[in-house]
Amino acid sequence: MTVTKVPFPSPATLKKFPHVHDAPSTLSHTLDPFTITTTTGFLPYATAPVDIPASFKTLQSLVERLPVVRADGTPGLLATYELGPAVKAELTDMTDEVEKLVMPDGTPDRFTLTAVFRDYTFLASSYLLEPCWENWCKNPDQGYGLGRDMLPQSVARPMYLCAQILDLPPFMSYAASYALFNYNFTDHAKGLGEYSNLRLVRAFERGHDPKSSEAGFILTHVDMVKETGALISGTLRVVDTLEQHGPRSYINAGFREILTAMEKIEASMEDMWANSKPSEYLSFRVFIFGITNQSMFPNGVIYEGVEENKPLFFRGESGANDSIIPLLDHLCQIPMPSTPLTKILHEFRAYRPLPHREFLTYIREKSDHIGVQNYAVQDSETTVLFLQTLNHIRSFRWRHWLFAREYIIRRTPHPTATGGSPIVTWLPNQLSAVMDLMVTIYDTHLAPKDGVAFVDGQEDLIASHRKQVEPMMELVRNQKEKLAKEVEKWCQERGV
Repeated sequence: MTVTKVPFPSPATLKKFPHVHDAPSTLSHTLDPFTITTTTGFLPYATAPVDIPASFKTLQSLVERLPVVRADGTPGLLATYELGPAVKAELTDMTDEVEKLVMPDGTPDRFTLTAVFRDYTFLASSYLLEPCWENWCKNPDQGYGLGRDMLPQSVARPMYLCAQILDLPPFMSYAASYALFNYNFTDHAKGLGEYSNLRLVRAFERGHDPKSSEAGFILTHVDMVKETGALISGTLRVVDTLEQHGPRSYINAGFREILTAMEKIEASMEDMWANSKPSEYLSFRVFIFGITNQSMFPNGVIYEGVEENKPLFFRGESGANDSIIPLLDHLCQIPMPSTPLTKILHEFRAYRPLPHREFLTYIREKSDHIGVQNYAVQDSETTVLFLQTLNHIRSFRWRHWLFAREYIIRRTPHPTATGGSPIVTWLPNQLSAVMDLMVTIYDTHLAPKDGVAFVDGQEDLIASHRKQVEPMMELVRNQKEKLAKEVEKWCQERGV
């Protein structure tokens, strides 16, 4: 029997994402650094530069001098709370120089622009939150106090222009600033192959020490995201094959590619406990808070010379802005509850790089159109693969909940996460949604039915597939109960 080959990616996908199979080294710097490829996944197509153009030498000097402990081991500006005066004394408005960051043909050099944007966001967050850092160091039991409520024009205007060109909010973000465009290598020949080869470009506290908890926190995310090329490949294999009415075996192969990628991603995620100590997280966390829903900025922040000096509000850096789980949420068509917490989930979309947003939207719309979930449950083997994919979403979110509990909830009464979401209830909102869907799918499509247990003395195919997921489903039901009790306990203790 001859099986018709299915174009992969499909013509529709290639039209929308023409570089998805290109070698990253061939991509022009006119492209957004986060242009999606099946090689680099959600990482940038090239590692971020350490040095920015010489015209921004004062900016680079400030971000290199600002960490509590600098790369050379000496105290930085934040160690003595002198960053604010240094910014005002040294930095001039370089908006005109931002406009000059173009390629020979005059198109924006988005790669360099992102590096400059990264450095401005590090400086902006340090400047705004420096008083909170000082207060936390001197009076840790009294909370963070108030941050600065005006960002000087010398930071605000050029950062704002960078953000406009890159189509990002003008504030520190997870991918384009803090984590995924903020690493380099000690040995470029080894690349991403070894975690020990990763180094931070910019840091707030002690992150230039690769053994520090700040470095571990950021670089563990990089180590996870390096596996996302296969995640994207597997996702496209599922949706493109289904859209073109290809064989189920191809679709099952796509799910298996996703499962293999998620096993590696979660193995890296588990290393967070060793790479970044829970007892040290609150220190550098001070600098990644946003403005929205934060007690440090009750009246927002004025960006001097921007938007008529009206107070602005932006959400802070958050690992919740990573694209791994949203991709699988969309592929699996997980229904989220209609709550204010889900609204925050949707607001986070704007803080991802434009190529991430476009790809996630494409997968969400295509999955809904072709009915990935409905197709999966028509066959017991695919149903198992679909449930196993959902289980990785569950276990990823469960581990994220454990991080939030052990790194934050047990250690501080501050009610909001860095992104401005409620620290106790937000993660359980999404975690409960995926567990509910798993139970529904199992009960509807795999659970024992009267008179279908045996055929000719042998267990039928559905019963065989059921056995593969029964232990997993028992864990899910137990975790649902445990999560509900934990959330109730923390809400009662915090008066939520």
